[in-house]
Amino acid sequence: MSDSAIKLVAFCGSLRKASFNRLALNAFSERLPSGVSLSTIEIGDWPLYDADIQAKGFPPAVEVAQKAMIAADGLVLVSPEYNYGISGVLKNAIDWLSRTTPQPFAAKPVALFGASMGVLGTARAQYQLRQTLVFLDGRPVNKPEVMIGQAQNKFADGKLTDEATGKILADLGAALTLAVRQSKAAASVK
Repeated sequence: MSDSAIKLVAFCGSLRKASFNRLALNAFSERLPSGVSLSTIEIGDWPLYDADIQAKGFPPAVEVAQKAMIAADGLVLVSPEYNYGISGVLKNAIDWLSRTTPQPFAAKPVALFGASMGVLGTARAQYQLRQTLVFLDGRPVNKPEVMIGQAQNKFADGKLTDEATGKILADLGAALTLAVRQSKAAASVK
């Protein structure tokens, strides 16, 4: 079981190419355990959720994302904190995906983290994500919590330079990997 490959799918709630959250996602990906792969689904061009659009059929990007999530072993949600909450683009993606069948968040291990220039990192945004995941039956990894505060001091030239942040991102990747293995083991017993 421990030798089997693990596939993760990530969503970044920041659209800017050089955002601290994208840089943090890159740093997380670089520190994943051996045998774990991560692909990122871009969500910036999805239409705003609208039941009238849904009635005509899900946008192709939503269907592709849902299939990727179902095929994945675990999920990664990375969000900045805007006005004490998650980014609108990430919330929009979650709203679209939550309406697909099968709903792709259910019973999936999920890692959450984010970066901001404030002292609290993305504590409030992550709390909102955790609340949303309760409704979606997602399984967030509880420890370690990764809230990268004062991100402007932790990255340089597009790379993470803060050793403590790198360690906690690696620890989160290891915790998500363990949660995925436990989930797979539990499913194989059924």
